[in-house]
Amino acid sequence: MSSSEVTDRKSFIKFIEHLQENKAQWENNTLEHFFEALANYTADIDGYYKNTNQAINADVASWRVFSDLLMGATIYE
Repeated sequence: MSSSEVTDRKSFIKFIEHLQENKAQWENNTLEHFFEALANYTADIDGYYKNTNQAINADVASWRVFSDLLMGATIYE
């Protein structure tokens, strides 16, 4: 499941379950590394949206933005 499929709370829950099932593929596989990446990715996510031509305002809280942040934190360096 990709973060682009997240549209509401139920799909967000399924997304989190999908992330957990695939945790062996995470680059940031400790809580410390994950939270560090989450903070850094949160600061940079506007660049991701701009570079991928997505008209998403990261300053507006949504299930989609939350899922993008969690997905990004699994791999962000």
